[in-house]
Amino acid sequence: MSEYILEMRNITKAFPGVKALDNVNLKIREGEIHSLCGENGAGKSTLMKVLSGVYPHGSYEGDILFKGKTCEFKNIKQSEELGIVIIHQELALIPYLSIAENIFLGNERSRKGLMNWNETIAGSRELLEKVGLNEHPNTPVGNLGVGKQQLVEIAKALSKKVKLLILDEPTAALNEDDSENLLQLMLEFKKQGISCILISHKLNEVSKVSDSITILRDGKTIETLDMKSGEVNEDRIIRGMVGRDLTNRYPERTPNIGDVILEIKDWTVYDEVRADRKVLDNVNLHIRRGEIVGIAGLMGAGRTELAMSVFGKSYGRNVSGTLYKDGKPIENNTVTQAINNGFAYVTEDRKHYGLILIDDIKRNISLTGLSKLAKKGVINDKQEILVAEDMRKKLKIKAPNILQKTGNLSGGNQQKVVLSKWIFSEPDVLILDEPTRGIDVGAKYEIYTIINQLADEGKGVLVISSELPEILGICDRIYVMNAGRITGEVSREEASQETLMRYMTKTGGPKHGNVS
Repeated sequence: MSEYILEMRNITKAFPGVKALDNVNLKIREGEIHSLCGENGAGKSTLMKVLSGVYPHGSYEGDILFKGKTCEFKNIKQSEELGIVIIHQELALIPYLSIAENIFLGNERSRKGLMNWNETIAGSRELLEKVGLNEHPNTPVGNLGVGKQQLVEIAKALSKKVKLLILDEPTAALNEDDSENLLQLMLEFKKQGISCILISHKLNEVSKVSDSITILRDGKTIETLDMKSGEVNEDRIIRGMVGRDLTNRYPERTPNIGDVILEIKDWTVYDEVRADRKVLDNVNLHIRRGEIVGIAGLMGAGRTELAMSVFGKSYGRNVSGTLYKDGKPIENNTVTQAINNGFAYVTEDRKHYGLILIDDIKRNISLTGLSKLAKKGVINDKQEILVAEDMRKKLKIKAPNILQKTGNLSGGNQQKVVLSKWIFSEPDVLILDEPTRGIDVGAKYEIYTIINQLADEGKGVLVISSELPEILGICDRIYVMNAGRITGEVSREEASQETLMRYMTKTGGPKHGNVS
């Protein structure tokens, strides 16, 4: 019997105008954690969709062998019947159904067409215990946080007698504690003989749990690294991914900081559902022209709520406080008013709120500035094309042309389209919420460079990020939030992960470092 549970041989997959996979080879050993690394658009997710039957046999070239037998999956159901289960980055759960109903959806415990609820609840309890989730099976999934929802997805996979578990960016939306719990769970599955394929841009996590790493670049297999050799580190993985040494993760910059462009004073916001719950409590901060200001905080600290409430009161009720732009009070009561006041907000959820995925690059880029392209209500198509082409070149968006559907782009290129959209609106203040979530190190560097350029143009930039190294690497000054309050403010020189973490867990009022 082969030592490999899975072999993918010479897999080639083409889409109109692009070859996504070009003779890719992948081998997974029985009971190992095998990571798949590569830049956005390298072909990782496409390869897994071929494996799981999302792209059925006949739509690609090459062979798939599972446990030594050739497989020709026509759909996901066929791959799941053999124990190959994929958990996508966007969780496939129904929020209004219970945990138990979600776990056995499509795999119901029934007799003669009737649900056996006793068996469903008992089976759910057993699976929840295996993944370490202490919730009642009748709890609606919509009441759970993202970390717990991820565990429900894994319990769902286990219900299908999984032998090969594929996790696509499983920790992208998780905090550090939830991420660590998930990694430990993967190691526990390994002890049970379950093989795992991990797709992740978080190289520290990849290095921590992987037995082997296969690197893809431009749709081709570059190499497979053996982590047991002890010679593989993050820099070595990056070199394989980008084809060169990336000596600095963050581009160098000498800031030219001017006058205060935005001041937020006594900003208080109440929850949209529970009117008595204060989400933001007397928040005060300011941003200067040419300055990149960071906001650090744990999940639930109120960072996104602050950004959305400032940007046209997109979140919250009973919003009070004052916004000053260039020293003058302004009103951002609607999104249109915020845009007219020179604000831009790059959301943390680009797929749902940042882009129209079924539309092309051109239309997505021009959305925020249609008034600049129109005369008497008619869009100047030629000018729209010129603007989109200019942005595509400036931000290095990898696509055959500007008529490419945005939903077909990689995560990094989708993020560049979102940035292009807001840059075209010519804002004075940019609020960037998790601007590099789910993006590889090469694309991250390019986005950091764009952020620096925007600051160098004299704009005020506010960056929200859950990655402390990112906050420390690109920001000139950092505010820290916890429980809806500013608990600390530190300069770039004073900042360290330890300092930020101390303020992130602090419950009192703000403390200031030696900042101007």
